[in-house]
Amino acid sequence: VQLVESGGGLVQAGGSLRLSCAASGSTFSINVMGWYRQAPGKQRELVAAITSSVGSTGSTNYADSVKGRFTISRDNAKNTMYLQMNSLKPEDTAVYYCNAYSVSYHRTYWGQGTQVTVSS
Repeated sequence: VQLVESGGGLVQAGGSLRLSCAASGSTFSINVMGWYRQAPGKQRELVAAITSSVGSTGSTNYADSVKGRFTISRDNAKNTMYLQMNSLKPEDTAVYYCNAYSVSYHRTYWGQGTQVTVSS
């Protein structure tokens, strides 16, 4: 499975960005996808996750810090996951990584990351 993120950039506080993660390869094996972020000097943290298996309901969960501001979604027909980020804050500045997990292959996959910078 290969993951490619896009959509990062520089935005002012209060603004919005939408990140995309395009998956290719053995996408049928993916059960869960998510977005993580890592700010300088900090550990990588989970931002949001969504179930991704064919036939799944697409249940989601979010970090408390982004609830009500970020929305994770998926388009299985396009093998693409999204993260809509609204009301961005300077503390949202980080490299955002796409993640996918396969139960059957017992593997975790990562994208290369995309930088999000929120200016105050």
